[in-house]
Amino acid sequence: MADTPKALTQQLLDAARAAGADASDAIVVSGTSLSIEVRAGALEQAERSEGLDLGLRVLVGKRQANVSISDARPDAIREMAERAVAMAKEAPEDPYVGLADADQLATNCDSDALQLADPSAEPDPAALQQDALASEAAALAVDGVTQVQSATAGYSANDVWLAASNGFSGGYRRTSRGTYCTAITGTGDAMERDYDGDSRVFQTDLRTAAEIGQSAGQRAVDRLNARQPQTGTFPVLFDERISSSLLGHLLAAANGATVARGSGWLREKLGEQVLPATISVIEEPHRPRVTGSRVFDAEGLPTRRRAIFENGVLTGWTLDLANARKLGMTSTGNAARGVSGPPSPSNFNVSMSQGDKTRAELLKDMGTGLLVTSMIGSTINPNTGDYSRGASGFWVENGEITFAVNECTIAGNLHEMMRSLIPANDARLHLSRPVPSLLIEGLTLAGA
Repeated sequence: MADTPKALTQQLLDAARAAGADASDAIVVSGTSLSIEVRAGALEQAERSEGLDLGLRVLVGKRQANVSISDARPDAIREMAERAVAMAKEAPEDPYVGLADADQLATNCDSDALQLADPSAEPDPAALQQDALASEAAALAVDGVTQVQSATAGYSANDVWLAASNGFSGGYRRTSRGTYCTAITGTGDAMERDYDGDSRVFQTDLRTAAEIGQSAGQRAVDRLNARQPQTGTFPVLFDERISSSLLGHLLAAANGATVARGSGWLREKLGEQVLPATISVIEEPHRPRVTGSRVFDAEGLPTRRRAIFENGVLTGWTLDLANARKLGMTSTGNAARGVSGPPSPSNFNVSMSQGDKTRAELLKDMGTGLLVTSMIGSTINPNTGDYSRGASGFWVENGEITFAVNECTIAGNLHEMMRSLIPANDARLHLSRPVPSLLIEGLTLAGA
């Protein structure tokens, strides 16, 4: 391709100005992805895609519009800009829209220190197929596994460039290599399945395919003979694999867009104790080799480390420019966007404090209750925090796992749940959201 993403963003800005926009910003994403799936020891599916997406946001006064295309021809870009300006002129006024001031922009856009892209060559499809086959074989070698539903290996690389008429221009490259396996055990109505997988920026950091397959197979076998638990109020331990969902509820309620709408179960809790004093929630956008890292946000503002919850206290909202203006605050440098919409607040690399006990020690502490390893469905009231989700996992008696559990419902309220969190020390630190297993006392279980 003759035009780089950087050059294309400048073409988009020039076209917007020529079409009559007062201001504009543009994003271009050029990517490649490759995925290999095997089944029964043979190639099942191979997919490769290469794409180019261009997004343009134009502002005419206090009106804005967004348009995206996948065509980099000059005529297509010109027509795109003209259409965007025409749309903006018909849009309602929004007093809070607007680009960043020049003194707000990031001055260092070099992402090399973050190691977001593996310099190694794109893997050969045969190498990906070998990984998928190895994970499948390892799962099938586990006694009790009857079949492997899927075994896949994939790779992706994306070049992203963002530019705006206020003078900002910056970009980065990201890569990802992953292997995943889902194993099945049992037959008929007694059939159970579970999975394992790993995805890393650098291919050399990836767990072995055999380890992933063996783990998926063992997890499936452990779920044999699952039954419903008794109904009642019990402690619940959220396994590290799914505990980040609880962090997700916290971050959604502390999102500036939610608060600016006057909603969210944390909207009246700024500066108040939400979590135990032993727990902080920290955003660290500059962690090397982590998928959520970045040195600037989608509006060109510098990102920074910040405590969203410090010693359990909610310290502030997650904000982009528009929502910060609505709330009379300052952006936290947390704007994110795709090619087809305007910026909105999002979080980059958020971790929760770990405790000093292992998961096994927390199981002993809980005595009798439920260890949750997977969840389905969700009925959560975003304004009150009322919480109800389908779950499966393992029943615990006297601190020991006794049998697998399925088809039960967990219910509580996020206000009370968050105040009683007890973290383990088992978070996977390479993840963008490392969260340990979390024990919560006194949730309602609906089972048999």
